[in-house]
Amino acid sequence: MKKDLSNNLRLGIFVSVGFLLLVLGIYFIGQKQRMFSGTFQVSAVFNDVGGLQAGNNVRFLGINIGTIDNITIISGTSVRVSMILDESARKYIKKDAIASIGSEGMIGNKIIVISAGSADGKPLENKDQLASVSPMDMDDVFLKLKTTADNAALITTDLAGIMQNIHEGKGTIGMLMMNDEFAKNINATMVNLKTGTSGFSDNMDAAKNSFLLKPLFKDRKTDEEKKIEKEVKQAEREEKKEERQTEREERKDARQEKREERKDAREERRNE
Repeated sequence: MKKDLSNNLRLGIFVSVGFLLLVLGIYFIGQKQRMFSGTFQVSAVFNDVGGLQAGNNVRFLGINIGTIDNITIISGTSVRVSMILDESARKYIKKDAIASIGSEGMIGNKIIVISAGSADGKPLENKDQLASVSPMDMDDVFLKLKTTADNAALITTDLAGIMQNIHEGKGTIGMLMMNDEFAKNINATMVNLKTGTSGFSDNMDAAKNSFLLKPLFKDRKTDEEKKIEKEVKQAEREEKKEERQTEREERKDARQEKREERKDAREERRNE
């Protein structure tokens, strides 16, 4: 008798738990499919749904307002996506709203995102078809990013080559920075230019004061003076530039000497 009672009790508990799980399952499935609340149906046509699946969410202003009911191919270039939406959201979504395909994060499930539409538009009606925009293919995005990264790598390589040529004294800039003789020639040229400009200025002043040539320079006095001043200033700038370059070379030579000294010191320690 006690054994039968115990068996019946276990059976009753098992049946009760199973029934409770069944009710909970029906409830959650019904909630997901909007079986216990007012709903209406809309659709949108896309050229490519990009992995969208039935049962995925439909969002409006970041809130889940429905689910995707089914996805149907209607032609060789078009796919219809049918959606079931909460009745409570109908008054906020207008007929000119636009449906687009988004995702839950970068690699999450695909979802439908609906915009509100114009403020003075008419509310959606059951079985209306929304305008749509095609999704951006993430493969294309990643391909563009890869192309950009490759271009950046090429630019970096080219810059490294240019800097190496400069360091080795190749090219005009490299010769200017690394070749002492070339730098001295440039400096001498600037000095000669400055001297010649000064002499030219003296000759021009003498010509301007000449009784015969003075009328010819009367109208051009200001322009000639400006030109000479500009040339002198340019020569001074070049001279200062050469001085700075010489200072850089001296600092570079000093650093090189220190490196050589450290290298020799390390060699001596190894020999010891």
